[in-house]
Amino acid sequence: MSRATERAARHAAATGSGPTRDDGAGRARFPGAKSAFGLLGEVLVVGVLIAIVSLPIVTLPAALAAGVRHLRRFLTAEDSGLSWFWRDVRSALLGGTAVGAASAVLALLLVLDLDLAGSGALPGGQLVAIVGWAGLAGLVLALFAASGRWTPETGWIAALKGVPAALRDDLAGAAYLLATAVFAGVVTWQLFPLVIPALGCVALAIVAVPERPRRRRDDVDEAPGVGDTFDADSDSAVRTG
Repeated sequence: MSRATERAARHAAATGSGPTRDDGAGRARFPGAKSAFGLLGEVLVVGVLIAIVSLPIVTLPAALAAGVRHLRRFLTAEDSGLSWFWRDVRSALLGGTAVGAASAVLALLLVLDLDLAGSGALPGGQLVAIVGWAGLAGLVLALFAASGRWTPETGWIAALKGVPAALRDDLAGAAYLLATAVFAGVVTWQLFPLVIPALGCVALAIVAVPERPRRRRDDVDEAPGVGDTFDADSDSAVRTG
């Protein structure tokens, strides 16, 4: 089959103007992300929603968890109506508020340590600063990972328990999430209204980073996740084709 014919077949399968491809090659991993502008708009909407819900600060984990689940439904072409987002917010608020309060207190203590270390009032200020920055990085990663793992069925305790293993098993993914947090902080510091798209990008990164292509060894070691559903369907299509 020529390249032009292959492109025409993919276009026909994607638009519905032709037969559906059964070889798995035409099945999108994230069918909801076919339109780049549509995905950008959804990321901005999620950023607005997360910003609204997280205004009290301590509700940030619940807002992130609901935003992540909303984007995941959108990417997999499931029902992504806003009513589902608000249902997730209500479910996540109880435990999420406690997580947010504890995170806010810990972040405040770490920031105070960094301020004292920079003032020169403490001996070994450089070491204290390193510990403080490492603590902030760990806190951000734990918050992002827990928000990505939260579900209404399992709750926050299970999400938090799974954080160490999730970060340990994907160190590169943890670095990507940390880079996303730094990016969000920098753009918000430069122009505060950019916090809205920054929050949307954070939610998208929490969804996308665990679903990125990984080495085969990592795929074998990992338990089935959201993206494995599509792989399993593709494999079954190949076997039965």
